[in-house]
Amino acid sequence: MYYAVIFTSTRTEIEEGYAEMAEKLELLAHKQPGFISIESARNEIGITVSYWESLEAIKNWKANLDHLDAQQKGRSAWYKNYKVRIAKVEREYEF
Repeated sequence: MYYAVIFTSTRTEIEEGYAEMAEKLELLAHKQPGFISIESARNEIGITVSYWESLEAIKNWKANLDHLDAQQKGRSAWYKNYKVRIAKVEREYEF
């Protein structure tokens, strides 16, 4: 069992610093204890799903100082809106 954080967003027209921050946060997340992996797609709507070992690991990631900075910039410049969902993954399979 593990957890998925599902972040969906609608972007503004502001591009300045967005790609760099996304890359920085992904690298930081990989170093965060409890991180498992991340998947992302961005077009009409952005969807990023990150996977974590525990709710405590998710809480610690949300409180990461660089992540807090990105959250503030997202609200003030990059996103028209966003939604975060946290789900428990009880089963997975693939082809």
